[in-house]
Formats: sequence, structure tokens, C-alpha cells
Amino acid sequence: MTDPPKTAVIFGLANKRSIAWAIAQKLQQAGWRLAITYQNERLALEAKDLIAELPGASGFMCDVTQDDQLARLFSDLKEKYGVLHGLVHSIGFAPEADLKGEFVNTTREGFRVAHDISVYSLIAVSRGVLPLMTSGGGIVTLTYYGAEKVVPRYNVMGVAKAALEATVRYLANDLGPKNIRVNAISAGPIKTLASRGISGFGDMLKVQAERAPLKRNVDAAEVGATAAFLLSEAGSGITGETIYVDCGYNIMGF
Repeated sequence: MTDPPKTAVIFGLANKRSIAWAIAQKLQQAGWRLAITYQNERLALEAKDLIAELPGASGFMCDVTQDDQLARLFSDLKEKYGVLHGLVHSIGFAPEADLKGEFVNTTREGFRVAHDISVYSLIAVSRGVLPLMTSGGGIVTLTYYGAEKVVPRYNVMGVAKAALEATVRYLANDLGPKNIRVNAISAGPIKTLASRGISGFGDMLKVQAERAPLKRNVDAAEVGATAAFLLSEAGSGITGETIYVDCGYNIMGF
């Protein structure tokens, strides 16, 4: 008798270039059953077309800044699946105006929005999934090297990602006794909908490929494979960590 498939919920699907999509594909290939969320009606059409490509996957609309929508989502997930074993948080946003110019000019509202959407949402979804992870599980979020070193024009997102990585550690400590692991993947720059708003993103790609030991940029599928590993039994001893998947760029001094 075979064990029933494990189930994961994935936040952050926007289009086929989304890291969330790459992770969903790898988890589906590994036999996971997937619940995939998209933010709003504007993103629904493309998201639903992608979800239809994954046998057994279901789509749910949820804006993570709205507590009532989160409550409804986790109620629906409990009714449909009963138990969840994995959660992927692939969400990050800051107003475009705050990703240009000097960091010192970050607006109060831009700072608030970046931290609410990019950081607090991880706390909110972790709290929501907790009653459904009755047999333990894993939570994975996405970060970037700008959390650790200054990346020009990444600005307030770098500060938000630093807060996100600290949040991973605090959540790992809280949830560890419940056999729930929490980790971050620090991916190299990848062309996604979110990255379009970063001024000078093309320069980031160019410099990364020149200086990384592997002399190239990372592929979203490689990030997806790492997420699948972290959520699998193979990653059962790893929690509170930031795993770099950036072709080695972070090890270089210059």
C-alpha cells in the first residue's frame, strides 16, 4: 500500500517566468499534490492556464495583504486537503519609485509596503498553515544577496530581504518543536515579473554571469529543484538556513 501524496500550497504565481512556477513544476514531478494561489483577477487567467498543466493541481485566489482572504484560503485548504506538508512563499514587492535612485530617499509608505508584502506575509501564511501541518512539514521562501551586501538600486528590497531572512530564523525556532522546518533560498537574479521594476536589472545579470564561479546566471528550474529538496525527506535536518543558489556568486570577494 502506497502512502498518499504530500500536499503543498504555493504563493506567488504570476506567470510562466515566476520562480513559483518553476518550484511547482519540480514538486509536481516529485509526486506532490499542489494548491497554487494567485493574487487577483488580473492574474487569474494566465495562472489558471498554467495550473491546468499540472495534473491534480488546484488554484485559489488570495491577496496575502488581506487577513480575511488568508483566513478563507486556509479554511478552503483544510476542507479540501485536511493536511498540508509544504508551503512555498515566493512573494516580494516594493513600489517601483523606491527601487530607483538613492536608498536614503526611500519613502515611509514604500518602506511599509515592502515589509508588509515581502516579510510580514511569510509570518501570516506560516501562522495560517500551522493548524494544517499536523504531521510536520516544510516552509520555503525566496530571498536575494541584496539582504547581505549592498546591491545598488535594490534599495528597500535589500532591507526587506534582510528582515525576511531574520524572520526565517525566528520562525524556524518557533515551529521546530512541531517538526516544521523553515528555510530561505537566495537565488541569483532571474528575469521575472517582479524583477522588471528593479532599475539596472540588466547590469545585475551581466555582472553575476561574469563574476560567478560557474560563469553564468542561475536558471529558475535550479531554484525549483532546491525547493523540492528542502521540502523532501532529504532536507529533513535543515531549518533556519539561507541556501544560496546563485552559481557561486556570493562566495566571491570581487
